[in-house]
Amino acid sequence: MVAAGAHRAGPLKQQNKAHKGGKHHGTARRRSGGRVSVKALPHRRRRDLNRVDRRHQALQLRRQRKEAVLAEKRSLGSRDGPPHLVVVVPLHTRAASHDALRLLQSQESAVVHVDEGKPGSFAVLCPRLKQRWRFVTVQAGDLHTVMDLAKVADSLLFVLDPADGWDSTGEHCLSCLFAQGLPSYALAVPGGTDVPPKKRIDAKKKLAKAVEKWFPEVKLFPLNTEQDSSLLLRHLATQKQRHLAFRDRRAHLLAYAAEFVPSQESDQVGTLKVSGFVRGQTLNVNSLVHIVGHGDFQMSQVDAPPDPLSLNPRVVKGQKKSQDVDVQEDSANGTDEMEEDIKILMKADTSKQESLQSEVVPDPMEGEQTWPTEEELQEAEASQKENRRVVKVPKGTSKYQAAWIVDDGEEGSEEDDDDEDDDFGDDMMEEAVSQEGENSEEEEELAEEECETMTMSECMRDDQYDEKVEEDEQMLEKYKQERMDEMFPDEVDTPRDVPARVRFQKYRGLKSFRTSPWDPKENLPRDYARIYQFQDFSRTRKHLFRQIEKEETEGALVGWYVTLHVCNVPVSVMESFKEGKPLVLFSLHPHEQKMSVLNFLVRRHPGNSDPVRAKEELIFHCGFRRFRASPLFSQHTSADKHKLERFLRPDTALVATVYAPITFPPVSVLVFKQRSNGMHDLIATGSLLAVDPDRIIIKRLVLSGHPFKIFTKAAVVRYMFFNREDVMWFKPVELRTKWGRRGHIKEPLGTHGHMKCHFDGQLKSQDTVLLNLYKRVYPKWTYDPYVPEPVPWVRSESALSVQEVEME
Repeated sequence: MVAAGAHRAGPLKQQNKAHKGGKHHGTARRRSGGRVSVKALPHRRRRDLNRVDRRHQALQLRRQRKEAVLAEKRSLGSRDGPPHLVVVVPLHTRAASHDALRLLQSQESAVVHVDEGKPGSFAVLCPRLKQRWRFVTVQAGDLHTVMDLAKVADSLLFVLDPADGWDSTGEHCLSCLFAQGLPSYALAVPGGTDVPPKKRIDAKKKLAKAVEKWFPEVKLFPLNTEQDSSLLLRHLATQKQRHLAFRDRRAHLLAYAAEFVPSQESDQVGTLKVSGFVRGQTLNVNSLVHIVGHGDFQMSQVDAPPDPLSLNPRVVKGQKKSQDVDVQEDSANGTDEMEEDIKILMKADTSKQESLQSEVVPDPMEGEQTWPTEEELQEAEASQKENRRVVKVPKGTSKYQAAWIVDDGEEGSEEDDDDEDDDFGDDMMEEAVSQEGENSEEEEELAEEECETMTMSECMRDDQYDEKVEEDEQMLEKYKQERMDEMFPDEVDTPRDVPARVRFQKYRGLKSFRTSPWDPKENLPRDYARIYQFQDFSRTRKHLFRQIEKEETEGALVGWYVTLHVCNVPVSVMESFKEGKPLVLFSLHPHEQKMSVLNFLVRRHPGNSDPVRAKEELIFHCGFRRFRASPLFSQHTSADKHKLERFLRPDTALVATVYAPITFPPVSVLVFKQRSNGMHDLIATGSLLAVDPDRIIIKRLVLSGHPFKIFTKAAVVRYMFFNREDVMWFKPVELRTKWGRRGHIKEPLGTHGHMKCHFDGQLKSQDTVLLNLYKRVYPKWTYDPYVPEPVPWVRSESALSVQEVEME
């Protein structure tokens, strides 16, 4: 009942459609069936905030990030953090690095500690600024030393020449450092007063223009007075730190002092006591440590000796006169005077300590199985009778090969073809029996030829000119092979003295390289029984990094000065430290000492154009590791099968596969090739793609033939095979042509390898018929963790620096 006087809508009332809230949102809701994802809850909570709360939340996040950056700057070089490690790298032989070091040491109200026995290494303590620095000088030609120190350095100080900037050795050093990952850096130019006053402005402009290639928008710091050195130190202390992922997630340490204690059994092996400041992450005594260039080791104990570079005035006053002597004794004869104040932080727990086992010991009886019962044998015979089919195959064919042969009914051939096959069948069998005895010796020789050989690089002396000529001939042959593989990829000549069915018996045909199945666990080599494999590598990696972010590890904190007792270390490690080589230690994550199959995504370095074949011995710098291995190169695709590349291509990114210890990415990778004179050339750079033994690398062979007679949709092809039996053997494999036609072998003609083929269209006279064969290949186990020291780079007279080329 309507009240009197109430308004009623008339027949012309406008009717608007109800708001649907978006079709996509309703469709997604209907598809989900009422399920709500966990990640949707934070977004809903974020939508519930009003404008003021959202602004306040964004402001809080910005303040947190800013405070984190400021805390990182303040902790580096402070009393609670490790000293600011600065590596001085002169990029030119004429760079005045000694003058730069002298100016850095002449700071007012600062205490300088010079490490005796280590030229160019000293520490600067400034109690007024509450900062401490440690400077280490290294020559640009010493490649391993530069790269090892750059792995742990907080800042790099590049010393340039005021006229040329850097030479060829410095440019090579910069290429390696940029590929490995560059920490924070600064550019210093000492000796600018030596340039005539009229030419200083022009020289400065030319130097700034040349530096833009490597360091765009970077300021050049002159280093001629004490004021310039103060400004440089202030810049090093306040600049934003650049992070390297592979070292930020691992505890690392640069040895400040070391002592070797021989074991009771032998003088060649003992305990190495390494003292230094913990950086990166918390160091756990139960984890393994990797000494760069020497291998993986276990720790037995972690001590806490007094800090030799403390900012406390009382410590400095009491140790000022004897500290330099103490450092020398620490590095040579031990820490006898400091043993009284040493505190034991933690000792290794054998039940929780990581094992050094890197390989699986394969059990030869693991694949054996018990003898089947009579019921199982009867069931197997019944199933074989049901699935049995009769196929005509050449004599000597195995059951596995016979399974790949398609019978004539499936191929769709006519009755006339069957009659011709019957006519030639008896003759073919008789010839096969007569040739069986003759080919027995040839098959043994071919078995040896099928074994792929690897090229081992040898360090030879260039004493005779004839040896250089032989190297040039070998390089010329490699250039020819690379050029032929580029023009005719994967094409090989069919041998005439050996049947093709014998020569290519390990290969198979595929209907489609992209979609045809290939079992990754089929016919694995024996080396796969020695490696480890993850059920889900990415999940393990995420779980491990999540634990690091939560800081669940117990041990020595970042900034502590500790002494690590490393067990079973060879005496050669201590000898290299006495010679002035840096001693760098990295803690390992769980499983990083175990062997597996590593896949590196690399790209050819533009500074090197020498041909590099697959399975050629190369030197890899993978994060904190370096080793020698013989990689396989394959295409980088998203498919489940990847085609083998015989050469390292200069125009595309390829995947290099090797046997190596497990490493969790992200990790940078540098690939070097050793010359005959001992120098290392940088040939490729990249990163670690994944640890995946199931990556299928397929080697393709292409047999080519030429059309002899062309019909409407058929052709007679010759020169692909040279006997009738080979044509019958490869009859099930599909054919293709370079102009895009597809077909199959219809029947053989004669006894000299001619065959009648059917295609989906008429061929051109200049076309080429191709037959693809495939085989899975595996890398060779040539892993060697010991890489010899490279010969220092020497500037050649004919080499010009980048600056000189631009000036000319």
